[in-house]
Amino acid sequence: MSRPMQAPYYPIIYVRGFAATMSEIDETTADPYMGFNRGSSVLRQDHQRKPVSFIFESPLLRLIKDHNYIDAFQGGGYLDDHGNVPARSVWVFRYYERASNLLGSGERVSMEQFALDLRRFILRVRDATCGDDPDRKADFKVHLVAHSMGGLVSRCYLQNICRHGVPAGYDGEGLELTNGAASPHYVEKLFTYGTPHNGIDVLGLNVPDLGPIDKFHVSNFAQKRMREYLKISKKSVAVNSLDGALDPDKCFCFVGSDYKDYDAFFKLSKQVTGPASDGLVMMANAYVEDAPRAVSYRSHSGHFGLVNSEAGYQNLRRFLFGSLRITAMLHVTQVDLPPGVQAKYDNKEEVRGSYYFDTVTRVRAGPNYVLNERRYEHSSALLRSYDELIKDQKPVYLFTGYLTEMARHAADYALMFSIDVGVRVPLFEVNRKFWFDEHFEGFMYQEQITLAIRDKTIRYGLSLKDGIGSAPHQAEIIEEKGQRQIYIVLGTASNARPGFQGQLQLIVDDWQ
Repeated sequence: MSRPMQAPYYPIIYVRGFAATMSEIDETTADPYMGFNRGSSVLRQDHQRKPVSFIFESPLLRLIKDHNYIDAFQGGGYLDDHGNVPARSVWVFRYYERASNLLGSGERVSMEQFALDLRRFILRVRDATCGDDPDRKADFKVHLVAHSMGGLVSRCYLQNICRHGVPAGYDGEGLELTNGAASPHYVEKLFTYGTPHNGIDVLGLNVPDLGPIDKFHVSNFAQKRMREYLKISKKSVAVNSLDGALDPDKCFCFVGSDYKDYDAFFKLSKQVTGPASDGLVMMANAYVEDAPRAVSYRSHSGHFGLVNSEAGYQNLRRFLFGSLRITAMLHVTQVDLPPGVQAKYDNKEEVRGSYYFDTVTRVRAGPNYVLNERRYEHSSALLRSYDELIKDQKPVYLFTGYLTEMARHAADYALMFSIDVGVRVPLFEVNRKFWFDEHFEGFMYQEQITLAIRDKTIRYGLSLKDGIGSAPHQAEIIEEKGQRQIYIVLGTASNARPGFQGQLQLIVDDWQ
C-alpha cells in the first residue's frame, strides 16, 4: 500500500493542447508524454545579443528531480498496481488516442467526449493510488496541468460533466456521474498554459462556428460553441468564467506575449493575431475571470514556448506547492501633466492620455527567468486611461505569484523577490489632436522594489535609494482577514512634470 495522500502533493495529470490535422493527431499520439517531456536548450540572448545555452530539462523531469514525483508510465503502459501507486505521480491524459489513425478510429471527437474520457482517466488514477481504501479515496484529489485546448477540456469536465452528468447520446457507464446533479470532480488546482479561455480571435474577430463543415474542429474556440460545451447559458456570465465550478483562486493562467516566435500553421497564425498575443491566443483571451495570472515573453509553443520554459515551470511549482501567495496592486494617487497640457486641461479643453505600466517580478537566485514580465516593447504592458486612474481610482493589478519554503537560504531565512515598476509618458491628445509639444518618449518613473518576507516582518528597499537587492526598511503591516498587507509609497520628485505618485499594495497570505 502506498503512503497516504498529503496536501499539496497530489497526482498531476497533464492535458495537452490542440492538434489540427489528422497527421498532427497521429504525431501527438506517437509521443507518450504529448509534449510534457520537452525542454529547451537556448536562452534568447546574452548581453551581446547572442544565444546562450541554458538547459531546461522539461516540466516532467523537473517535477521528478525537484519534488520526488514518479513517471506513471512503466512496463509499456500506465502503472495500474491497484492502490499501490504513489500519490506523487505524473500522468499524461492521452485523449487524442481515440481520434487517431494509429490507435483509434480516425474520426474526430467532441469536447464533451474528451471531458468524459478525462473523468474516466481521473477515476483510473484514483483506483491506482487509493485502491479500495475508503480513507484514501476520501482524501483523493488531482492537479490538472493543461496546455491550450487542454484547459478547455478541463473546464468542460468541471463545468459540464461534473455539474450536469452525462450529455444526451453519450456513454457514461462506470463514470460515477449523476445525471442532472453535481458529482465530485476531485480537482484541487488547475494550471493552464496559453489556454484560450475566451476563445480565439482572428483579425480581431472571434473564430466562427462552422458547424458540420468544420473539418478541423476550430469551432471549439468559437464563443458560441464554447458556451454549449461549458454549459454557460446565462448571457451575463462571461465565457472565460468558471461559473462556480471551481474557485478561481484555484486556477492559475500562464499567458504568453511573444507572437513572433510562433511558427505553426505555416507562420500564418502570428500574422493574423499579431502583438499582444502568443502567436495564437490573444493575451486578453488567455485567462479565467478573477483567476491569478502571470505573463511571460514566450510563444504558444515551439522552441520558445510556454510549456517548455523555466518561467512556466517556476510558476507551476510555486502555484502547486508554494507556501505564500503574493498579490501586487498599484494605486495611482496623482499623475501630473506637462505644463502645456495642464493649461489646456484647466481651461476645460478635452484632454486624453493613457498610461503604460511595465512590471517585472523576479525571485532571488533566479537569474535565467522571471515570474511575470509585462513590457511596452513586448506589447504586453498594462494600459490605463487617465480617467480610470484618477477619476475612478481603479488600481492597476500587477501580478499574483507564489513563494516556496524551498527557496529559503540558510544565511537569510527571508523569502525574497523584487518588482520592477515603470510608468511611461503618454502621448496626449488635446481636442482630439496629438500633443507633440513638450513630448519626450520614455519613462516618467522607474523603480525596482525588493521585498523580504519573514514570519513576522516584511522589509523592503527601493533600488534608487537603497541599491538593488537591499531591503532595509521595515513595513507597517496591516492584518486583515488572515492576510498581511503593506503599502509602499512610490513617485517622482514633487516638482517633476510630467510626474507620478502612487502606492504599491502588497497582499501576503498563506497558500497551499
